[in-house]
Amino acid sequence: MIPTSEQINDAREVLRAFLRPTRLVRADGIARDRETEIYLKLETELPTGSFKPRGALYALMKNLEQGSIKGVVAASTGNHGAAVAYAAQLAKLPATIFLPESPNPIKRARIVALGASVMEVEWKAESLGNAAAAFAQEHDYYFLNDAEDDLVPVGTATIAAEILEELPTPDVMIVPMGDTALIRGVAAEAKRRHPSVRIVGVQAVQAPAYARSWQEGRVVTTETCDTIADGLATCVPAESNVREIRELVDEVRLVSEDEMIQGIRTLLFEEHLVAEPAGAAATAAYLQNPAAYAGRSVVLLVTGSNIPDQLLSQAATLPSTI
Repeated sequence: MIPTSEQINDAREVLRAFLRPTRLVRADGIARDRETEIYLKLETELPTGSFKPRGALYALMKNLEQGSIKGVVAASTGNHGAAVAYAAQLAKLPATIFLPESPNPIKRARIVALGASVMEVEWKAESLGNAAAAFAQEHDYYFLNDAEDDLVPVGTATIAAEILEELPTPDVMIVPMGDTALIRGVAAEAKRRHPSVRIVGVQAVQAPAYARSWQEGRVVTTETCDTIADGLATCVPAESNVREIRELVDEVRLVSEDEMIQGIRTLLFEEHLVAEPAGAAATAAYLQNPAAYAGRSVVLLVTGSNIPDQLLSQAATLPSTI
């Protein structure tokens, strides 16, 4: 379900009690010519270091309005799990987060620090979601499913609302695309307010299920989604999500592992920002072909900063391409 303006206004009211708007900053060091305006939307400034609390908080608080909840469970590669743990902590509810085996240690530690229980399971296609759904049924918990909960994109749509209040007519918005809750919310609100804005989604070359589905207009699954960008690692698209991105997204680009590492390096040295691979994916997509955006105003979403030390060190030692 594509979020409505009424829902998005409601989400802004609900989230105002918990989150401050994130900054939109000019990034002239990244732009390749003086006529191009590059802006970064810094979702890394939110609690837990990613955009995910917007959707998790809104979904949980709206469900609490309907009645009591015993607890909440989520399946995640990390950032959504941390966001659910954060929302559950604010709501004084127990939370259980299902993670893949050997998860991102930074994200796992954050989840545990927020008081949630962690269950690690072997990561195959839908194994995380199935395990979380079974746990929810057994314990009568609310399964806050990032990919399929209709309330999560309503929360992420508030990102576009904030951007367009500061920059009313951007030409392009480049958005990382994992389970698509982010891009569906952002695109819905951006195109409602500014219909001519071009929405560009970004996936990893090694996790292209939604990109292929968008191209072909049908669900295309992949056997693996083995990428350093765990936030983009989706193998089995939801049919309803494919329909929505086909309606809302104008272009989808794929970025390699090396390009995302270069994006991390660029954000670190040009803007003094720490980003994880998925968080740097929009920057990596822009850097593939800056000439395609010459003379335009472009917003790059920086969506997460939870990067392991070793990977950040690897990015820092690369030579610059700027």
